[in-house]
Amino acid sequence: MRFVAAIWRLAIAVLCFVSTMHAWSQLNYWVYFTYQMGFVLGLVMAWAGAASLLNGVQPPAWLKGCLTTYAVITALVAYFILPPDDPATATMVWGIMTNTMLHRIAPAMAVLDFVLFDRHRRFAWHVPVTWLSYFPIYLGFVIIRAQWWPHSGPRANGNPYPYGFIDVNELGWMQLAVNAAQLAAVFFGVGLAVFLIDRILPAKVLL
Repeated sequence: MRFVAAIWRLAIAVLCFVSTMHAWSQLNYWVYFTYQMGFVLGLVMAWAGAASLLNGVQPPAWLKGCLTTYAVITALVAYFILPPDDPATATMVWGIMTNTMLHRIAPAMAVLDFVLFDRHRRFAWHVPVTWLSYFPIYLGFVIIRAQWWPHSGPRANGNPYPYGFIDVNELGWMQLAVNAAQLAAVFFGVGLAVFLIDRILPAKVLL
């Protein structure tokens, strides 16, 4: 079964690398949270797939849990907040839009990988809080970058804010603070759900 897990994980890695290919030619795309998450998820899944294939050392449980949390958040944001892509203009690979790979397929596969192929009950009680740590770092990075390079894109007319819900120029600082608090609550809620699901599942690998 570890060979099945290896193929599954390597397939996730391929999807992540293919779906983030825009960022290699347009470097300002790396300001998107989903591109950062997708690339790191690809690296970790390549590591996990190789480890499954060679019976080597797997990525740390904390890291897999954190990326599972972020993958779920990526899918939720894409489903509830971001506008859908236009198939007529979207980049397609293997007949699938790359944004669909990045925002929906890879996250869904990552969640299934976590549930089916990972051991469980390995998290300390405080991990949902520690999984929040990247959110303020990312938000600070976006704001500082926007202040230093106000016309750097990647959005239309050089707008440096990747998402409208953190665009301080449109929202103002007060609304940004409100949105940031709401997003932090979502991050924590999803992380807590991942933690509780991990606690409910049997300690041994399901497959």
